[in-house]
Amino acid sequence: MPAAAMLSPVGRLTVSESGGRVERVRWENAPHGIPTPLLKEAVAQLHAYFAGELTGFDLPLALPDDGPEGAVYRAMIGIPRGSTKSYGDLAGLTGSSARAVGQICGRNPMPILVPCHRVVGASVSGHYSGGGGAATKHWLLAHEGATLI
Repeated sequence: MPAAAMLSPVGRLTVSESGGRVERVRWENAPHGIPTPLLKEAVAQLHAYFAGELTGFDLPLALPDDGPEGAVYRAMIGIPRGSTKSYGDLAGLTGSSARAVGQICGRNPMPILVPCHRVVGASVSGHYSGGGGAATKHWLLAHEGATLI
């Protein structure tokens, strides 16, 4: 699977693709081969995001098309930059439970691109699937200008 690595304010990230769609974002330095045009674009968009120049990503993502997981991923993508929704909010939007939303967020293969950091508990606490855990989640929310309660 082709992959490209980049240095970001939240650590070294590796973006990988499969079948012409971005498949993973991992906190590691593990590029494989020559970056494809899609990977170059993904890295460019991530750099623009971290520079504060991009409010949303425009990349083909390898996400489930249907079912509860797909609905939760689409709901996460629909949360605007600088905003948050609770696990319960997403549960209500997707016909799922708050616990299921939390589990799906925890399995999110593309943190940042699929902004699970914008899904918060009642006290803006909670785990984060990306490197650095909750500290990274709080950094991303602050970077986006989200009001942290």
